[in-house]
Amino acid sequence: MRVILFMVFVVGALGGCVKRTISITSTPPQALVWVNDREVGRTPLTFDFTYYGEYDLRVELGGHEPIMTTAWTQQPIWDAPFVDFVADVAPINLQSNTVWHLELELLQNNPAQLMKRATSLRSKTLDEYAK
Repeated sequence: MRVILFMVFVVGALGGCVKRTISITSTPPQALVWVNDREVGRTPLTFDFTYYGEYDLRVELGGHEPIMTTAWTQQPIWDAPFVDFVADVAPINLQSNTVWHLELELLQNNPAQLMKRATSLRSKTLDEYAK
């Protein structure tokens, strides 16, 4: 009886697979992406991940404002603790794909506007310091 149960377990374990991926796109494409301070490539891209949760995301493209934000992956019900063991050994292939899309804005680099803001901030700082 134990041998039969062991064989059923082994056969089931050989058949299942869980694949977790994150797909990142951007407008415009070809932006360089870092996830948790690790360069992962240029958009559009897809890569595998292991753990669900919070990820630090940095996206840069020449001539555009860089984006530094936090993004989350959502855990499907079949990948919850204890349920995931059954999903891993079941003779089916499961896939979880998280999709993030980012809109990059053109760089706002007007020197006259920057000088005006800097002068305004300096005068406010001097006023506060004089008090």
